[in-house]
Amino acid sequence: MSAAEDIKVWVALDACSTVGFVAVKLDPESKMGEIYMVAVDPDFQGHGIGSTLIEFALAQMKDAGMSIAMVETGGDPGHAPARRTYEKLGFGLWSVARYFKKL
Repeated sequence: MSAAEDIKVWVALDACSTVGFVAVKLDPESKMGEIYMVAVDPDFQGHGIGSTLIEFALAQMKDAGMSIAMVETGGDPGHAPARRTYEKLGFGLWSVARYFKKL
């Protein structure tokens, strides 16, 4: 299986235009689904499209036998709306220490 084969993508449409999408990766071994990417066209943000996409993705994960869902985002101010959406939908923050060393 290639990397692209384990990612499923669903799109949100307005008439004939794509206004958003959600990409999901499933790991049957760990029973964890990951919202790999979610995006909404800036002209359509703030109307619940992202929440609807995420709720749809969560339902797909559950139907596929996943027992936990994960999503990552940045901690900067630009990602605050995404963090609010995830928290509104019941995601909890899991603190992780990530270390880097320049070589």
